[in-house]
Amino acid sequence: MDASTYQGTNTEKVRIAIYVNKAALQFFGGIVDDTPGKESHYKLSKEVRDAGFGIEPDKLASIVGSHDTKDLEHHGGVQGLARELSVSLDHGVVSSDVSVRQNIYGLNRYVEKPSRSFWMFVWEALQDFTLVILIICAAISIGVGTATEGWPKGMYDGLGIILCIFLVVIVTAVSDYNQSLQFKDLDKEKKNIIVQVTRDGCRQKVSIYDLVVGDVVHLSIGDQVPADGVFISGYSLSIDESSLTGESEPVNVHQERPLLLSGTKVQDGSGKMLVTSVGMRTEWGRLMVTLSEGGEDETPLQVKLNGVATIIGKIGLAVAVLTFLVLTSRFLVEKSLHNKITDWSASDALKLLNYFAISVTILVVAVPEGLPLAVTLSLAFAMKKLMSDKALVRHLSACETMGSASCICTDKTGTLTTNHMVVNKIWICEKSVEINSRDNEDALKTSISERVFNLLLQSIFQNTSSEIVKGKDSKKNIIGSPTETALIEFGLLLGGDINTFREDYKIVRVEPFNSVKKKMSVLVALPDGGGFRAFCKGASEIILETCDKIVKADGETTQLSKEQKKGITDVINGFACEALRTLCLAFKDIEGASNVDSIPDNGYTLIAVVGIKDPVRPGVKEAVETCLAAGITVRMVTGDNINTAKAIAKECGILTEDGLAIEGSDFRNKSPQEMKELIPKLQVMARSLPSDKHTLVIQLRNVFKEVVSVTGDGTNDAPALHEADIGLAMGIAGTEVAKESADVIIMDDNFTTIINVARWGRSVYINIQKFVQFQLTVNVVALMLNFICACISGSAPLTTVQMLWVNLIMDTLGALALATEPPHDALMRRPPVGRNVNFITRIMWRNIICQSIYQICVLLILKFDGKRLLKLTGLDANSILNTFIFNSFVFCQVFNEINSRDMEKTNVFRGIFDSWVFLIVMVSTVAFQIIIVEFLGTFADTVPLSWELWLASILIGAASLIVAVITKNIPVGTSKHKAQHHDGYEPLPTGPELA
Repeated sequence: MDASTYQGTNTEKVRIAIYVNKAALQFFGGIVDDTPGKESHYKLSKEVRDAGFGIEPDKLASIVGSHDTKDLEHHGGVQGLARELSVSLDHGVVSSDVSVRQNIYGLNRYVEKPSRSFWMFVWEALQDFTLVILIICAAISIGVGTATEGWPKGMYDGLGIILCIFLVVIVTAVSDYNQSLQFKDLDKEKKNIIVQVTRDGCRQKVSIYDLVVGDVVHLSIGDQVPADGVFISGYSLSIDESSLTGESEPVNVHQERPLLLSGTKVQDGSGKMLVTSVGMRTEWGRLMVTLSEGGEDETPLQVKLNGVATIIGKIGLAVAVLTFLVLTSRFLVEKSLHNKITDWSASDALKLLNYFAISVTILVVAVPEGLPLAVTLSLAFAMKKLMSDKALVRHLSACETMGSASCICTDKTGTLTTNHMVVNKIWICEKSVEINSRDNEDALKTSISERVFNLLLQSIFQNTSSEIVKGKDSKKNIIGSPTETALIEFGLLLGGDINTFREDYKIVRVEPFNSVKKKMSVLVALPDGGGFRAFCKGASEIILETCDKIVKADGETTQLSKEQKKGITDVINGFACEALRTLCLAFKDIEGASNVDSIPDNGYTLIAVVGIKDPVRPGVKEAVETCLAAGITVRMVTGDNINTAKAIAKECGILTEDGLAIEGSDFRNKSPQEMKELIPKLQVMARSLPSDKHTLVIQLRNVFKEVVSVTGDGTNDAPALHEADIGLAMGIAGTEVAKESADVIIMDDNFTTIINVARWGRSVYINIQKFVQFQLTVNVVALMLNFICACISGSAPLTTVQMLWVNLIMDTLGALALATEPPHDALMRRPPVGRNVNFITRIMWRNIICQSIYQICVLLILKFDGKRLLKLTGLDANSILNTFIFNSFVFCQVFNEINSRDMEKTNVFRGIFDSWVFLIVMVSTVAFQIIIVEFLGTFADTVPLSWELWLASILIGAASLIVAVITKNIPVGTSKHKAQHHDGYEPLPTGPELA
């Protein structure tokens, strides 16, 4: 089931469950006496009473669950609930009470499906059909062998097969079990949301898992409601409940409609809520009982490789059947020639059973079940490493897709810049003042009148969604967006006091900042009934358009002429060219009380233009250069002023001389043909709306067939993040809505981390290619060797146990060795993998065919002329020769595995000591091979070899490495393909062509 189908099914289940719950609650509510003012009396349990609370957990949960405010009114509203929960709405929960509240009201965790035990993975590994057939063959072999050869000699062949099957099953189960534990840890981290609460009288951040009943939670645009609760206070709070009810219309939450449900999203506004139920007592928690968690869908690469595995499996099945028919036919012909066709014995039955076991083993080796395993291993390994590198991969497929990314559409603020903003310059009363020391701040105070100074401070402290809170260390901390934090810090440096303004001027209405309007407005009531005053701040050009007056140094206002507007625009552009983010602050006095229902959109008086410095992050320029070298185009899409965007883009190396910078308004007015012409040159889009970013992503994907990666942090970025091939949400500045729409969460909001994700994505893709090349070579050699020998000599040189050991080397150990190779710098000096290119490239086919021809030729020569070449005589000559062939075959695979570390470069030993997993697998393979040949001959049909023969086997394997090196110098295809990298793509252009 794909993700969309699964999500749709779950949503439908949730919707049905909601309606059933509502109907039941309404029915029971109808038979309960709910006369207004009549308190429902119920007995408190001793546990609740002793803890100092006045309400039972289930009763508390039913207040929100009933979807009826009457129950809330019976308890005295939110103030009454706070009293019953022994919590102050101003100071929040006391930290020492957290454990008590968790004991009484529960933890904020949902019941999860229990993890599968290790033995379940063992059982699943045993379900493999070919292994079941081999187990049956082994059992029959033990029975027939014991009857013909006696005990214990007759059991050895069968026990050897069972021992090898056991080893294969255990190794597979251990690998799968470890991956399941890894994915469970990643899933837990993925669901760990950080929320802001008031505790111990100060605002602080806590994990959603640590939330308790009674917590006062702060909500803002893009947040997920972390538990069921009741609205305390806020402005224009609008909630998207579609995840629960399926209804697309947002719900406005206020004093008359105060109920908030866990799992819903804040679409607009801000507010505070009192948590009334957590975990399984929430609306979402109760519904979780009816739902089952869906597993990860198969990634595109896994789907592609499953197709390859199916084709190879069918070929293997045909060869296995053919081998059995050839061996059986030869056996019957020989019996006919000796006139023994009617004379059958137990040894004949054992021989036929052995032929059947060999055929089944050919099928086991032929079916490359290691392909999907290699993808899972590689992706899991990459996900774990990226987790430690500050990138949380939410979807498996994102790892491999990021390796194909040909374009990154990135935000500016916080991603390319540090997101630590400070006010650097201010233009006020027609004077520009640089703010970089205390002297400059004092100069600002003395150069303007008291009224203008108060207006400036009031516009900063009143028109903000930030708060100044006392931290645990008793220091004052500013909680809010980086831009607003910079303004508040500036106001505090000027000697302003936020509490004074908030006490004197009551806030009547707030319109929070959003990325469409690009401004924030607030309406405040002036003291002593002096009317109202509106404050507005936001993008400079937009606020300037709403202004028709300007405040002078003496505090008086004057009409704003066209010349003055042009001069202010020049100031804004001048600030922007210095890479400063510009904001305009404005106000408007409103007489009377008739228009308090809305905040005016024009007629404002300009107070000041503020220039905020946001330095470029260290390492961003180098990261952009890495992208360009890797064939990845970087485009900046920002809501900032075009001059600021261009200045930062040039500093980062994104905007080149022949590149195009455009404003969102110009972009959205272009025709499809015009877009097709300008997008290849487009490097910066400023003053863009979320819809502009979404349109750009659609054009890049559908028209230009690019694999697009998009970064975003806001709720309005969600459509673009969802539309992109890889959505990258910011972990610090990003809203929960943005994170939920993304494939990868960048925990440190750093652009260089994005490059790391791309590097690991390429590593995943190339590692799987290495493994496929290695496995197909082993497949071809094993199949052809046994089939040719069966046709010519009537026996297969590799026994069932030996083939099972080769299968273990080829599948599980090979996947471990090659699929977990760490990335190297050369990966970012080649072009990205295209969208619809064959996974197995010409380079890979060349390596597979040449290596297979060498191995098959050498092993066939040993099979048919080995005794003479090795000067083997005596009764055990055949056993020694077969052991030597088996040993040589294994060492060919050991060296072939080393060769597969790089499919094009001849120096395959580069960085070999950086991959400890590869080294462990190599050493383990050789060690086990020595044990099998020297000590487990009874089970593996081998005999101990002399040191000369051991040396000869190693030299044959080493020669395969020399052959591989020579092979890599053979050109592939036409002259066009000679220059291609081993992934089958054109080399990157250089010089002007790259620019």
